[in-house]
Amino acid sequence: MDPIILTTDRLRLRAFVPEDADAVYGICQDPDIQRWTVVPSPYKREDAELFVHRLVPDGWREDTEYAFAAEPVEGGPLLAAATLSSRGQGVWEIGFWLAKEHRGAGHMTEIVRALAHWAFTGLGCTRLIWRAEVGNAGSRAVAERVGFALEGVQRAGLANKGTLRDAWVGSLLPSDFGLPSPLPYLPAPERTADGRTG
Repeated sequence: MDPIILTTDRLRLRAFVPEDADAVYGICQDPDIQRWTVVPSPYKREDAELFVHRLVPDGWREDTEYAFAAEPVEGGPLLAAATLSSRGQGVWEIGFWLAKEHRGAGHMTEIVRALAHWAFTGLGCTRLIWRAEVGNAGSRAVAERVGFALEGVQRAGLANKGTLRDAWVGSLLPSDFGLPSPLPYLPAPERTADGRTG
C-alpha cells in the first residue's frame, strides 16, 4: 500500500520520512519509551535511521506494518508514533509512543481512535488488539479511553530486550465503533454462576 495521510481535529498522521530521523532519535532517548516499548536501549542514531529508512517503508510496501508519525495539523514538531501491525486473518495490533512533553493532552487517545477507525474501514480489520507490559499504566489508560475491552494477562506475552514479560491484552471490534464487521461475530453464550448457559 502507498502511504496515506489521516487527519483528526488536532493532528495529522502520515508515514515517517527520512527527515524525521533526528526527531525520532531525540524522542526515543526518553527512559520511559525505552523501558516500556520494544525500541532498542540504548537508542542510537543508527536505530532511528534504520526505522525511517528501512523498517517504515518496508512495512508499507509489504502491507505488514503501517507506521504513522503524528504532528499538529497546522504544522509543528513530531509528537508521536503509532503502528498497525498485521497478525493475520483480519487481526491487527496497535502499538505507540508519545513524546514526554506532549503527554496528558489526549493526543494518543485521539491517534489510536483514528487508526482504529481506519483499520476497521480501510483494512478490513475484524479485531484490533492492544498489548502492553503489565505495569505500563499510561498505555493501559489510553486503551481504556479508546474503548478496548481488557481481556486479561498473557503470561510471557511480550518479548522486550531479550526477556519475556507478562502483558495486559485488550481488543476492539468494529461493533465497538458502531461499524459493521467483514465477518459475522457469534459471541459465546453467557454462563450462569452454576456453569449453565443462560
